[in-house]
Amino acid sequence: MKRQKRDRLARAHAKGYHAGVLGRAKEVCPFQQVDAKSSWLGGWRDAYEERSHGLFMK
Repeated sequence: MKRQKRDRLARAHAKGYHAGVLGRAKEVCPFQQVDAKSSWLGGWRDAYEERSHGLFMK
């Protein structure tokens, strides 16, 4: 069976999370569509919150 691609919104969330873990600014969001951009920002916020609690070291 072929492996299916992940949902585009889940991918946007994962990319935002990765950017947040790396400490990038939220203004560098590469998405223009509202749904994808909000998912990316949601992932960024999740990672930013976890960084503020000390789960990731820079």
